Amino acid sequence: MSSQLFDAIDNLAKEKGIEKDILMEALEAALISAYKKNFKSATNVRIELNEGTGKMSVYSRKSVVEEIEDAQLEISLEEAKRIDPNYSLEDTIEVEVTPKDFGRIAAQAAKQVVTQRVREAERGVIFSEYIDREEDVMTGIIQRKDPRFVYVNLGKVEAKLAEAEQMPSEEYHVHDRLKVFVTKVENTSKGPQIYISRSHPGLLKRLFEMEVPEIFDGTVEIKSVAREAGDRSKISVYAGDPEVDPVGSCVGQKGQRVQAIVDELKGEKIDIVEWSEDPIVYVSNALSPSKVIDVLVNEEEKATTVIVPDYQLSLAIGKRGQNARLAAKLTGWKIDIKSETEAKDEGLLTVSEKEDSYSDNDEDLFE
Repeated sequence: MSSQLFDAIDNLAKEKGIEKDILMEALEAALISAYKKNFKSATNVRIELNEGTGKMSVYSRKSVVEEIEDAQLEISLEEAKRIDPNYSLEDTIEVEVTPKDFGRIAAQAAKQVVTQRVREAERGVIFSEYIDREEDVMTGIIQRKDPRFVYVNLGKVEAKLAEAEQMPSEEYHVHDRLKVFVTKVENTSKGPQIYISRSHPGLLKRLFEMEVPEIFDGTVEIKSVAREAGDRSKISVYAGDPEVDPVGSCVGQKGQRVQAIVDELKGEKIDIVEWSEDPIVYVSNALSPSKVIDVLVNEEEKATTVIVPDYQLSLAIGKRGQNARLAAKLTGWKIDIKSETEAKDEGLLTVSEKEDSYSDNDEDLFE
């Protein structure tokens, strides 16, 4: 029986990819527990496992005393010397106390405890594998859904897509394949819990890293992402090499690269703008696709007043203020948008700027 138990331990270790030492420790703990429970022993016992012979032995640790008060914890000096003449008072001696039917009882108890430890070890292996995927994109298959969560199978574990992390415009169907952003991995008493998102800005960033080789190799850097999931996003990019066009790299030939990301996000509009350390240039770029006449900067309050042509005012602000809101999130600057007429009335435009804006409008008419 014991040999079969050791063989089972070997097989479990290989099959589950768990270190054999962990299972052997679990077996020892199970045997100690079984002995104390079935033989009503409170003594300090040790289990000796001999894989070669398949034998399991139980040893009780007892103190050598002159007179025995508790036979489970103590042994007389006289009896101890019969075992070994070198023993003296207050020594600790180990006495084999293996019961005749211990193999059957041990196997039954070991099965329960080892199964539990195997489950715990498996959870540990899964946690170690998925903790490295935090803030990364994974592809899964939708298994089921309820009013609170969509459950996505990521291979060895089922992840939770909470309602707040779902894209408002997106429908989720069982068996659909889905790219998700892993926001958090927790090791709980019920096993690893993985939380995912479809609305997180990190998803957009990772998709660009996957789609654009220049971002993956570091030639182009993503500086910032602002996202209103399912509707519109803005992303700012920068290239240290002046020969590299960071926006063009992200757009791709005939827009293929960015279109692949738009398709993955079910039609979400994406504005790609060039980052600049100059807030005037950066804020102007961030308000794309609207044109900008001038940007007045207040460094202390990190605020800007942006002047745009009258006919561009609604475009600059965007539907429900979305374009201006995303530009502010992207740049980190407060943005107050004024029309050219409003700025002129407030004295915010110089004569040369007015003339430049008129010539720009004239050029627009001929384009």
